[in-house]
Amino acid sequence: MSCRQRPLASQLRHVWMTYLLRQVTPTTPFRLVMALVAALLLSLAGGSAWSQTNRTIKIVVAVPPGGNTDIVARVLADQIGRAHGPAMVIENRPGAGSAIATEAVARAAPDGNTLLIAGNSFVVNPHLRKVNYDPLASFEPICYLVTSPTVIVVNAASPYRTLTDLINAARAKPGDLTLASVGPGSAAHIAIEILKRAADVNLTFVPYPGTAPAVNALLGEHVTSVLANVTDVVEQVKAGKLRALATASRTRIEPLPDVPTVAESGYKDYEADIWYGVLAPANTPKEIVSQLAGWFTAAMNAADIKPKLVGQGLYPVGLCGADFAAHIRKQYDDYGRVIGAAKIKAE
Repeated sequence: MSCRQRPLASQLRHVWMTYLLRQVTPTTPFRLVMALVAALLLSLAGGSAWSQTNRTIKIVVAVPPGGNTDIVARVLADQIGRAHGPAMVIENRPGAGSAIATEAVARAAPDGNTLLIAGNSFVVNPHLRKVNYDPLASFEPICYLVTSPTVIVVNAASPYRTLTDLINAARAKPGDLTLASVGPGSAAHIAIEILKRAADVNLTFVPYPGTAPAVNALLGEHVTSVLANVTDVVEQVKAGKLRALATASRTRIEPLPDVPTVAESGYKDYEADIWYGVLAPANTPKEIVSQLAGWFTAAMNAADIKPKLVGQGLYPVGLCGADFAAHIRKQYDDYGRVIGAAKIKAE
């Protein structure tokens, strides 16, 4: 039974309790009285417990098993199931740049039992392809769960030791220097375009089908630099094969605390992390959204869960409700401007 159905369930329990109480008269046998009391207590206590322990919540993930989105969903779902009782089911529905999964959740009943784990593509896709959902109207934002930091790296043999060095060299040789990443049309591609505009510099974007090929190209000195998730390059940086110039996060990151941010390097307010959040279909009751936000926040901060996330390069944020909605709107607007100005097309 969903939380949305509770008012009707409460009414039915009230009718049932009234009926039970009316069965007791001065001549009612003691055994029958005890049986009626037991039934009454079960009615009072059982409704809430039944609605929670027998509830099934499906979390839809727009990528195949194994990626960061899937890890976030499974780690948090397991903790919520253990802590609060509902059966948690993960459904992987990849395809169409995450649109298949997103549209399925947008059409689901707004009862809190079907959720979406979304990321940057949630606000990128509507600018690049026709989708049957509105990221600002088709969902109830629950929580911005975790962020996955990105970093700009060069080959250890590169003459560029800071982001300023790279930008200055690019200004001296417009279009000659390259900045590679996943793309085109990815969040990383858009982050690169935002940096190019902030620095007013002509760096040539080189798209790759994945981070690993981009990093391999950098190790082979086929590209000048790469914007990558920190977990994909931190070991090469620590081994001295790559050099980190700047992190795209708003603050410095734990694995590379000595690496300055892009903002610290002179580009105020620049921030370009990968994020993951949880959403419900529009019109999901506020009390259900609030309950789910509490569950997910508690799960992220559980003593044995937070280290698992951080170990995967996923840092808890816990920005919920209206604050998460504001983040989505800002990203949607910012991405739209950059996609239009740079004439970015879908793959």
